Amino acid sequence: MALVEMVMPKMGESVMEGTVLSWLKSVGDPIEEDESILEVATDKVDTEIPSTHAGVLKEILAQEGDVIEVGKPIALIETEAGAANTPTASAPSEETPIVKEAEKIMESAMATASAADIPAKSGDKFYSPLVRSIAKEEGISLSELERVNGTGKDGRITKQDILSYVSTKQAGKAPAPNTNGQSKPSVSRPAPQPMPVTVSGEDEIIQMDRMRKMIADRMLASKQIAPHVTSFVEADVTDMVFWRNRMKNIFKERDGQTLTFTPIIIEAIVKAIKDYPMINIQVDGDKIIKKKNVNIGMAVALPSGNLIVPVIHNADQLNLVGITKKVNDLARRARENQLKPDDLQGGTYTVSNVGSFGNVMGTPIIMQPQVGILALGAIQKKPAVIETPQGDFIGIRHKMFLSHSYDHRVVDGALGGMFVRRVADYLEGFDKDRTI
Repeated sequence: MALVEMVMPKMGESVMEGTVLSWLKSVGDPIEEDESILEVATDKVDTEIPSTHAGVLKEILAQEGDVIEVGKPIALIETEAGAANTPTASAPSEETPIVKEAEKIMESAMATASAADIPAKSGDKFYSPLVRSIAKEEGISLSELERVNGTGKDGRITKQDILSYVSTKQAGKAPAPNTNGQSKPSVSRPAPQPMPVTVSGEDEIIQMDRMRKMIADRMLASKQIAPHVTSFVEADVTDMVFWRNRMKNIFKERDGQTLTFTPIIIEAIVKAIKDYPMINIQVDGDKIIKKKNVNIGMAVALPSGNLIVPVIHNADQLNLVGITKKVNDLARRARENQLKPDDLQGGTYTVSNVGSFGNVMGTPIIMQPQVGILALGAIQKKPAVIETPQGDFIGIRHKMFLSHSYDHRVVDGALGGMFVRRVADYLEGFDKDRTI
């Protein structure tokens, strides 16, 4: 028999820690390799963590609610054989444990030294060395730090919280002109204070869950960072609707996939992005980053009422069948809480189907650091003037509104308007004789 240490796995490029939500196994339970044994929350997604070894769960080292860094031990597993008699990290690494431990000590010492001006604890709030280091580097005082809304355990401020606050603070700085035409030094504006809320005895108070708090913070930050403009186009999608209705059963029998309108519209969006690549950009200070990959995020409503945006990576390299499979897979795993952190990263443009709720149009909020998002309205039958060589007549057509919100810092009305018009052109020119 041997004891093996199971560590917090790396769950994405920028994910450095996870919060233990719940243990799916108890001490003494037999477990299989790759069997899910606990649920972990990151600032990206909630996900189940599989066991790295088969055996018996001997000891739980991380309790529910604990925030654990990637690489730190979370459990001991008793295995039959093949491991050392002392606990060892199960995560493979090219570095020796001594080197890794030395690097961690150095990083901790550097973070602690740089954060010396901000105490680790102030009142009932605790600040990690990383948060204190970022605060000092960005010139954030203790009084400012105390106003930051923490989304971690017991309201602790996470790395994402402090970085969101920094972005918001920078967006609120503006040079004020003086009489001689020169700029005065920028002055940070005080954060707006929320209006007081009156609660009566008949009102119900509902505490925001962790995901809702993250959504609230990111939506607020996006509005403060990017000046939003929205352009609307109504598209005649009659040929697309008839084609989809005719092909959906064939598609289901041949590929085992449900064909919805979403992948068809995403395909048109990808084509429009190729025509207007300056929509597929991001902003970094005074630099514009033109993204090579076309990664389409799609907003998915969860059973809890929250919203999550998984990403179809390299959508420009997929045909309609491939896009359909990705849309169905991501939507299913999102609703079953099976998404991985990498499924939520790297998006360059986002789509939100507000028509699924019966809405005809909307003004969606941009997913930072992207610069555009398209809301798809409900498809409705409408009377319309149809032009023919024999004259005009009134007919019934299927129409929908496309609502394109974009960042006016880098996307002007001409580009934003032409892009959504091009998406509509591709949908209106859909080949009704197309094969799959």
